Amino acid sequence: MLHEYRSDKLKPDLVGMTQPELEIFFGDLGKESYRAAQVMKWIHRGLADSFDVMSNFSKSLRNELSLTASILRPKVLDVSCSDDGTKKFLMGLEDECRVETVLIPGEDHDTLCLSTQVGCQMGCRICRTARIGLIRNLSAGEIVGQILEVRRREPLSRITNVVLMGMGEPLANFDQTVKALRIMSHPNGPQISWRRLTVSTVGLPNGILQLGRVIRAKLAVSLNAVTDEQRTAIMPVNRIYPLSELLGALKEYPLARRDRITIQYVLIDGFNDSDADARQLVRLLNPIRAKVNLIPFNDELDENFRTPKPERVLRFQEILMANSLVAIVRRSRGRDITAACGQLAGGAGSPS
Repeated sequence: MLHEYRSDKLKPDLVGMTQPELEIFFGDLGKESYRAAQVMKWIHRGLADSFDVMSNFSKSLRNELSLTASILRPKVLDVSCSDDGTKKFLMGLEDECRVETVLIPGEDHDTLCLSTQVGCQMGCRICRTARIGLIRNLSAGEIVGQILEVRRREPLSRITNVVLMGMGEPLANFDQTVKALRIMSHPNGPQISWRRLTVSTVGLPNGILQLGRVIRAKLAVSLNAVTDEQRTAIMPVNRIYPLSELLGALKEYPLARRDRITIQYVLIDGFNDSDADARQLVRLLNPIRAKVNLIPFNDELDENFRTPKPERVLRFQEILMANSLVAIVRRSRGRDITAACGQLAGGAGSPS
């Protein structure tokens, strides 16, 4: 059953405040506005979880902040390590709900995959998180706090890329997602470049258009089919927002000069991986500045579907590229610890 986390029972969480909000907070305390930048740096760059360590604050101010505010971060309850270096963190929240966060190492940078909801209500057949259902949205502080906690636990990590592609649908938690993005990209925040922030969605047209109007962020969309019949069979959201409406929103999404929308396409044996499917995908994406991530299906996500053979994946890729559509086959990372695409659900959700 969906419930809301009643954060108003707690002291204000400074992790989830933007700098303008922090300036108002300090103004209400009768303090100087520059304190906002100082506390933001301590929390997001110094990884402080206590006001006691803030050495440029007087003892009286530290005591006052301890009485009036909180610095909350998810707590790591368990860590799973993959043979390929991927790490999955089971995070406990203040109300004992749990989410999962995935750290994916790269050659010159690391990518962190964040959750935006406890569970998900989208019902996609190719995603384990859907089996939980939606329990509640995360606050901006709980979204950003995942970065802080992983950076604290993994001081040698080079987290420069963040993808909102963990548990939940980011655009269904729009306001808190946007606030989290603003905090993450702020010079006094975690300092993640806008060009390295990606919002991944099942394809909510109104949310896509609104996102494009209010912030700069890269967009990734789970398409996974080339007809409404196909897509509805694996993604119930297509009953509400059919392909024509989704593709119309993608055409209008504002892009920087060299940017493209990432189309995520999970290849399922005998379902959406034929030559005709590939050619139809080219036609659908022709009016859109897009690139395609081809993701072979994970067998265990639905017993009725199978992973396509490698030669079929390569043939599908060849057709896209022969028609001037950039297509990359994504290697499944963290599959042995259920941290790969669509696998997040183990141990997560509500304790009840």
